[in-house]
Amino acid sequence: MSKFRREIFVYSFQLVDMIFLVASFAAAMFPVLMSEGLQSFAAFLAFKIKLQNFVAFIVLVWLWRLVFAVLGLYGSKRHASRRAEARDVLKATTICTVILAAFSLILRFRMVDAKFVEIFWLSSTVSIATTRLMVRTWLRRIRTRGQNFRNMLIIGSNSRAIEFAKSVPHRPEWGCHILGFADDEWSGVDELHAAGFQRVCDFAELPSFLRRNVVDEVVIALPVRSFHEHASKIVEMCEEQGIIVRLLSGLFDLKTPRREDMDDAPVITHYAGPANGWPVVIKRALDMILSGTMLVILAPAMLLTAVLIKLTSRGPVLFVQKRVGLNKRVFNIYKFRTMVSDAEKKLAQLEHLNEVSGPVFKIKSDPRITPIGKFLRKTSIDELPQLWNVLKGDMTLVGPRPLPVSEADACEGWQRRRLDVTPGLTCIWQIKGRSRVSFAEWVRMDVAYIRRRTLWHDVSILMQTVPAVLMRRGAR
Repeated sequence: MSKFRREIFVYSFQLVDMIFLVASFAAAMFPVLMSEGLQSFAAFLAFKIKLQNFVAFIVLVWLWRLVFAVLGLYGSKRHASRRAEARDVLKATTICTVILAAFSLILRFRMVDAKFVEIFWLSSTVSIATTRLMVRTWLRRIRTRGQNFRNMLIIGSNSRAIEFAKSVPHRPEWGCHILGFADDEWSGVDELHAAGFQRVCDFAELPSFLRRNVVDEVVIALPVRSFHEHASKIVEMCEEQGIIVRLLSGLFDLKTPRREDMDDAPVITHYAGPANGWPVVIKRALDMILSGTMLVILAPAMLLTAVLIKLTSRGPVLFVQKRVGLNKRVFNIYKFRTMVSDAEKKLAQLEHLNEVSGPVFKIKSDPRITPIGKFLRKTSIDELPQLWNVLKGDMTLVGPRPLPVSEADACEGWQRRRLDVTPGLTCIWQIKGRSRVSFAEWVRMDVAYIRRRTLWHDVSILMQTVPAVLMRRGAR
């Protein structure tokens, strides 16, 4: 987990804890208010709170947060047992309850009596402990599915590289999994094997290894003077494929370097791929809100489309295909089926008719398209199921269109830069002519988007997509 994501996670935990503590305070206050004659919700809203009591309550909440932080409840708990974490929560809620009782004595909160304190302590302990156990279970499930790790490849097998690799398992908050080491054969490799690590490729095999495997980060631990040329080529290669580069030693002329500390090892990080920060969080939130809303609104139209497909041709309603997403991760894309059920098998017979340069296949009058499929493609209705891909996180609303595995594998050099961002439903290509654009121009548009992507740029593309779809510009 990156530093930024870790901060978001901690802030979210702090917010949830404070919400539960305030809710527990309200739960303890409710019987007192009922006993004083507040018999309705309207009466509760009309209840007046003195400014002094409000300020005291704000200070109280701040002290509760401080207690949780001091007791280490916002540190990494991957190595702690459930019992140990529950015990820490019990300590924190007990101290918070004691602070509440002390405040009531000093400031003479009339409503805080023994029953109030008992309800507050019990409800806060149960709710917070239960929530943390649920989050722990959820995180464990994510990690077992390999969704909470970044695959790291270390370049070089010297003692510094090995020491760095040994520190990774002891820092699970990094969320990194070491794939192995890339280095040529030399006498120091024996030390690598003795430490329990493996050499997965040499320098000559490195380009194909990066191409065939999911590698999120590369850590370069080579001596600068003797391996400067090797390291420079590796940095350039990773930049093409959107792989994060971290340097344990030496400085390079990088466009977007950032100094970070990973344990006791200072590294220089080059982010060529997805950016971190609030824009990414906001973009993901918008993806979830908009895709979820559109799925609900368009459900009747999608249901009608499914019925028409089923009535007019044999085969499944949905076409499911493997596509290549962020950092070469493969996912299933969903579309309404617009071709005959055995269209994939007939592709080889039609490849000589391809009208588009590059690895993609497109022809104007594809005989595999069904009558209803032609209409669905013209109107882009066939793309609507991909809103589910957006909601899941496989895709985003705005980003380069995902390619099938075979077409993505055929991309060369700079063309693979499009794999370093999450693929999307629409992008510049969608509003600039779609099928009328050559593959090379298509990829150039994608790379241009990657270099200047911002939230406002995404909004602009979304707004331009609507008229492009309605006018069926370049659709086939």
